[in-house]
Amino acid sequence: MELEDAKARVQEEVDRRAGLLLEVSHRIHGHPELVYAETFAADLLASALGTEAGAYGLDTAFEVRAGSGTGPNVAVICEYDALPGIGHGCGHNVIAAAGLGAGLAAAALADEAGGRLVVLGTPAEEGGGGKILMGDRGAFDGVDAALMVHPAGADLTEADVIAIATWRVEYFGRGAHAAAAPQFGRNALDAMVLGYNSVAALRQHIASTDRIHGVFTKAGEKPNIVPDHTVAEWYVRSATIDTLQPLKARVLACLEAGASAAGCRIEVHPTCPEYSDLRTNPVMIDLYRANSDALGRPVADPSATNRVIASTDMGNVSYLVPSIHPMIAVGPPDVPLHSAEFAQWAASEEGDRAVLDGAKAMAMTVMDLWLGDGVADEVRAAFGSGP
Repeated sequence: MELEDAKARVQEEVDRRAGLLLEVSHRIHGHPELVYAETFAADLLASALGTEAGAYGLDTAFEVRAGSGTGPNVAVICEYDALPGIGHGCGHNVIAAAGLGAGLAAAALADEAGGRLVVLGTPAEEGGGGKILMGDRGAFDGVDAALMVHPAGADLTEADVIAIATWRVEYFGRGAHAAAAPQFGRNALDAMVLGYNSVAALRQHIASTDRIHGVFTKAGEKPNIVPDHTVAEWYVRSATIDTLQPLKARVLACLEAGASAAGCRIEVHPTCPEYSDLRTNPVMIDLYRANSDALGRPVADPSATNRVIASTDMGNVSYLVPSIHPMIAVGPPDVPLHSAEFAQWAASEEGDRAVLDGAKAMAMTVMDLWLGDGVADEVRAAFGSGP
């Protein structure tokens, strides 16, 4: 099979399924579901692929394989969880439908091209680490390359993906009447506030690529009751998984200092596996860029004025296998991700175009990996050389 012929055919396969792909995108968009509760989306996608949800011990994960040859085994990734309050403000409906389209188109040519394909439905990207759990359970064993596209306000080769640790932090004090006997109390709210202020002081002494943000989710019941239990949620981010580790220690010292000063006890509970930074495979992203350019959708490198900073468990995948995570435009650059306005763009005509273009560009890149002369070896060599 000739490479250019294969690329033309996968584009035709996507166009032939355009109605299905856009229907899937809009149905998922209209039925947003949170982490590990994506029953509707997972069942819809799995059914379209001729399988059932429930893979790797996760009810809303799925896997389907195609191809019986000995060529490279390529994973196409689907995400489909939403955000509380704003639904698909990250546009995962576009990711899901584009991944479905790329998977169906590539699967139609797999045996003829001698390649192997696995389409993975990965739940809980928004703070549940579905890809990490699936990776720990073998989902990426034997995979030679992995790819997905993510909607944004511009077409970019990658996001600036930074590592993250997430915690639920609890303080335990001693209740008392705040007016009659405050001396008997140990104020868990004071502990939490002191910890927060310590982190605020730390912020001026961290790298410009570091990010720390926290919110109070339980702060007390009534002013005349000394709070004996408070809860905060904290996110700690850094440029890489390696630089994240010392930053975590500094933030924990701040939070623990608040507990010590207020005479309270602290418990820190990770709420998600740690997300790594992203290692974009340079060979794969050059292939994707050329394919997207051929569709009339030029892809730029991130710049100081045109970039997306985020964290994703696709970063962890990129440490396991050669990977790409390009961004595909669904709206204007000034509309931020994780906003209600971006959710509207994810179901717009531009969002629909991103579904079809993303599916085509990914399927064409799969053809490069299967049929390109020496391409798989170049991808492997670039991965082995590190970032």
